[in-house]
Amino acid sequence: MRRLIPMRTLFLASLFFLVPASRAQISVGVSVRIGPPALPVYEQPPCPVEGYLWTPGYWAYGDDGYYWVPGVWVAPPHQGVLWTPGYWGWNGGVYVFHAGYWGPHVGFYGGVNYGFGYGGVGFVGGEWRGGRFAYNTAVVNVNTTVIHNTYVNRTVIVNTRTVSRTSFNGGPGGIAARPTPQEMSASRESHFQPTATQASHQHLASTNRANFVSENHGRPANAAMSRVNEREANQQARIENGAKSGQLTAHETGKLENREANINREVHNDRAANGGKLTPQERAQVNHQQNNASKQIYDDKHNSRTDRPEHAQNEHPHR
Repeated sequence: MRRLIPMRTLFLASLFFLVPASRAQISVGVSVRIGPPALPVYEQPPCPVEGYLWTPGYWAYGDDGYYWVPGVWVAPPHQGVLWTPGYWGWNGGVYVFHAGYWGPHVGFYGGVNYGFGYGGVGFVGGEWRGGRFAYNTAVVNVNTTVIHNTYVNRTVIVNTRTVSRTSFNGGPGGIAARPTPQEMSASRESHFQPTATQASHQHLASTNRANFVSENHGRPANAAMSRVNEREANQQARIENGAKSGQLTAHETGKLENREANINREVHNDRAANGGKLTPQERAQVNHQQNNASKQIYDDKHNSRTDRPEHAQNEHPHR
């Protein structure tokens, strides 16, 4: 896998994320020789706050190859805008990433089926109504006991026997979709680039080794989040799932839970000492600790030790 553009150039290109508005879809300067992996299969967490919109997960690229940026619910920059996901497109022998953006209508995103309302063309997971976003619960996961601005429209669901997990447009094995007239029109509208929160989300994903294909082989353990930086709950869910499936022994589960409890206790004490906030240094330290904990969870779930009954005697032959 070869990076064609210097990382300094990529960093400068990423500054476009913070530009308030633009009339053109900005393509982040990333191009590589090998296409991204297939999209992983995952469940969408429920929307945590009314007004948040779903932004699907995607494969990004860094110095160490492709890494997964988890799908997440985020606050849009303004009322009335929708998210057009970014996508990889094959062009001239390389794969180029086209950044996502906010706008009045959903534009072209390569025909990629990201799921949860993004079936390859447009978005059917909800719509703006009088300044409030209404969620189509036939498509997106919303807790209707908390969020009441919902409706059900199952007619938008396209039932197909085969769901493509292909994550790029064009080239060998890619999706052959081309922009529709409506998508071309949407591309000429005024756009808002990804918010600072979204940029932070991608950066955090790039610092977690468990997100890289070299570690997860295209199956990220933490493929979706309910909101940005909500790692504690996701880490705990991974531990609980590992214990239920037998991938984690009781001893491994206990050590991991104690580790998470210590991190949470440290965060609580730091927030109490700083008026409910973390300093940049404290936030970086917590992120480092959670990265190490995430790697340990992955390693423990994929080693040979297990609590499955058929392996019990082999695990402790002298007990």
